[in-house]
Amino acid sequence: MMKIIVFGATGGVGKSVVQQGIDAGLEVTAFVRTPARLEITHKNLNVIQGDAFNKEEVSEAISNHDVVVSCLGSSKGMKKSAELQNMTKHIVEGMKEHNVDRIVYTASAGVHKELTGIMGKVIMQLLKNPLIDHRAAVEHIQNAGLNYTIVRPMGLSDKEFTGEYREAVSGVPDKSSSIPRADVADCIIKVLTDSSYENTSIGLAT
Repeated sequence: MMKIIVFGATGGVGKSVVQQGIDAGLEVTAFVRTPARLEITHKNLNVIQGDAFNKEEVSEAISNHDVVVSCLGSSKGMKKSAELQNMTKHIVEGMKEHNVDRIVYTASAGVHKELTGIMGKVIMQLLKNPLIDHRAAVEHIQNAGLNYTIVRPMGLSDKEFTGEYREAVSGVPDKSSSIPRADVADCIIKVLTDSSYENTSIGLAT
């Protein structure tokens, strides 16, 4: 049974990854600051209370897992921040320490400056600071030589799961601006067992 650890497990995408991972028969560890916010219990779910800014707690949690999934977000919103890159640095160091090679990192569309047209430029300007932080985190993962998949969703929504989202290896899917969080989680679970997604960056939209 594949053992995954999910960072950012109480967020919209993270919580859905935890639930879908359990449903897919995986052994899931949720690394959370506030366990009460997770609201999921299952015999194949292990909850670790910890802080992703604490290098030792992160490293210890990663031990004995096959894959790391990051659904982390910054608490700074649209302000300048290095939170994502700092937390990701701790994750990468923990993976190296415990010989865990595979990571799926949830970034955002625009992280590779790939959004085109006037609206694309507007969106990337609006998200300038979070994208800078995500970009630094992604570069840190890639420079570490890990087996990665970067997931780049368009605007996240709380709409129902569709299972009919589209993917783009370069750029983003045409003529769409959003995707349900549950569909992003579905893609994350899918790429865990599909080697064709190794060392790729996937744009997602419905």
